Parts: sequence; C-alpha cells; structure tokens
Amino acid sequence: MPKPIKPGTDNQPSGTYTEVGPRGGKVSDPRIVHIGKDDRLPPTQEPGHKWEKK
Repeated sequence: MPKPIKPGTDNQPSGTYTEVGPRGGKVSDPRIVHIGKDDRLPPTQEPGHKWEKK
C-alpha cells in the first residue's frame, strides 16, 4: 500500500485520487479528484487528511 500524499503536493502522476485519513484509513464521504500532469493536489475536507492514488 503506497503512502498517503499531503494536500498541496505537486508533480504527482496524473490520475484519480481519493481522500483518506491521516494514516491511510477510510473517511466517511471522501472527496475524489482527478488531476492532470503537473497539477497540485487540492486541500482536503479536514486538517490531517491526505490523498491516495486509486
């Protein structure tokens, strides 16, 4: 399982990312975003949450 990625991180591979908890656990009603090449990961709904590539 890959490490969760902090919001605001750039230069990630393009694709779909799902919001996860601080240690990679599931969150209720997670945000799902699609970023393109050289885009920055957006903020999460709660402080401490991170992103995981689907």
